[in-house]
Order: sequence, then structure tokens, then C-alpha cells
Amino acid sequence: MLEMRPDCEKCGTDLPAERPGAFICSFECTFCVPCAEALDDICPNCGGELMDRPTRAKALHEKYPPSTERKFTS
Repeated sequence: MLEMRPDCEKCGTDLPAERPGAFICSFECTFCVPCAEALDDICPNCGGELMDRPTRAKALHEKYPPSTERKFTS
């Protein structure tokens, strides 16, 4: 199951699990749309392709909570 990380690793923008607009690589490195575009859809951490992250319905957050661990480090 995807972690559904809460923020963009590059700029810190909030990326709620229930909303579209996040891009991930196969290691779940997570970026917002503007940062993914600036990176030419290539993950700077592993070199993998950044793809649209699916959303998780808000009704499922209690049973399957998204991650709260933020990865942005300024």
C-alpha cells in the first residue's frame, strides 16, 4: 500500500492524499506538479520516472491512514 506522503520533497507544498496533484517514483519520492515539471518528470533521488500518484478516498483514511512524516528539508 502506498504511504501517501503529505508533502513535496522539493518545495514542501502540502499534498493531501485525497486530492490529485502529486507525482511519485517507484520508491514513493513525492513531488507537486510544478516541481515534477521542473524536474522533467525524473526523480532527483533515484533517476526513476515520476508518475501521477493515485488518490485515497477520505473515507478510507481512518482504516488506511496516509503518512504524516514530512520529507521536505528546506
